Amino acid sequence: MKRTCMALLTVVGLTLGVGSAPALAATVKKKHVAVKKHKLVIAKRQHRSASFEDTRGLLVRSASALVQDPITGAVLYEKHPDTVVPIASITKLMTAMVALDAQPSMTEVLSIGDQDVDTLKGTHSRLRVGTRLTREEMLNLALMSSENRAASALSRHYPGGREAFIAAMNRKAQALGLTDTQFLDPTGLTASNVSSARDLVKMVAAANEYPLIREFSTATEREVKIGTRPQTFRNTNSLVKNPDWEIGLSKTGYISEAGKCLVMHAWINNKPTIIVLLDSLGKMTRIGDAQRIKRWVESAGLVLQRPTAG
Repeated sequence: MKRTCMALLTVVGLTLGVGSAPALAATVKKKHVAVKKHKLVIAKRQHRSASFEDTRGLLVRSASALVQDPITGAVLYEKHPDTVVPIASITKLMTAMVALDAQPSMTEVLSIGDQDVDTLKGTHSRLRVGTRLTREEMLNLALMSSENRAASALSRHYPGGREAFIAAMNRKAQALGLTDTQFLDPTGLTASNVSSARDLVKMVAAANEYPLIREFSTATEREVKIGTRPQTFRNTNSLVKNPDWEIGLSKTGYISEAGKCLVMHAWINNKPTIIVLLDSLGKMTRIGDAQRIKRWVESAGLVLQRPTAG
């Protein structure tokens, strides 16, 4: 039987011009390997789609959420992404962009005035009236520690004042295509500052283009001299000092109407990923959601890297 097959292969090989049965066998083997690799690529692509479409194993407790690849635009996960809700201090990303767009002197000294005191929510601040800091320090504290008085001072020292600043915030939102977004103040203390998770993905991507916003929003802490005493301010997002995370941009937010909010531009599986979490109940829910999303994306990626048996 083997001799018959070999003879047949020889005849076929001579007919095709291959030259010999062993040469033909080698050619057939190469084609088989190529087909097998092609099938493996297709299987991986199909598995990638299935992994990210199957969210049954992902429990996100935030009321609205969106996870997106900013390079391809692919949505990895979404939950009520078009619901328009208050965004609290996520507002400060827009505040920072508008302040920087004016290309001001970052060494100019700004002062905290009575107009910067929160009379709406009565929030506390270590920046007492009369505190004088550089614009760079004000921006740092507004992004890192979510200092409301610092954000307010940035808006007051804008060309044309606070009113012109808020108008510029809304113009910027329109220019970025944020159709669900509006701003009435630079701090986010008012519930009238609203957006959707889908809009905020765009806003995070835009803010990520500003080196100072990336630097200041992910700084773990900073010592600032208030009066005659140095004081240490820390980041409101505990994940920025977590060695398991590589975060390029971060901002938290909270008022009662908005719940706990968190947006991040992070690297997961060596790929940029934007995470938006809005209206989270409980002190640690947004952090827990972020951790669950990270593990889910990583597990999907790890599955794709495993070789297929056979």
